[in-house]
Amino acid sequence: MSPLVATPTDPAVLRKAFGCFPSGVTALCALDSGTPVGMAASTFTPVSLAPPLVSVCVQDTSSTWPRLRKQSRLGLSVLAEGQDLVCRSLAGKGADRFSDVDWEAGEQGSVYIHGASLRLDCSVHAEIPGGDHTIVLLEIHGLRAEPDRAPLVFHGSRFRRLAVS
Repeated sequence: MSPLVATPTDPAVLRKAFGCFPSGVTALCALDSGTPVGMAASTFTPVSLAPPLVSVCVQDTSSTWPRLRKQSRLGLSVLAEGQDLVCRSLAGKGADRFSDVDWEAGEQGSVYIHGASLRLDCSVHAEIPGGDHTIVLLEIHGLRAEPDRAPLVFHGSRFRRLAVS
């Protein structure tokens, strides 16, 4: 086995290394004064069954998270295959990230992306500092799952498809 050649202090090297791990992509969204606000997050992890918790990691420089975190309910949508343009729109820096996104609002202000394979109605349970990110634990209050819908997969800085064997 060859020795390790890169140091983990180089952000470009570390970002490329993290890209070796495929992940799903989520949209975390809510209404803020009647306007949809949201962001894409690929650092989604199921955490606990009792209480029902999931986590996402949010970059500390995010200008969207401060608007989302003060909402009573957040909609977390696990994006499905073919929703790469939705992901790019929600990850962008543009003024209206929702202009080309089909969405709907829940009763308590959560926002969900149409066509997602999973929708979770959540509230912030806890926030934990994690380097240049904040680990956000979200408590699940309701869900709608479509497990046969193929997920959007992000790997190596691009979107991929799962092969069925």
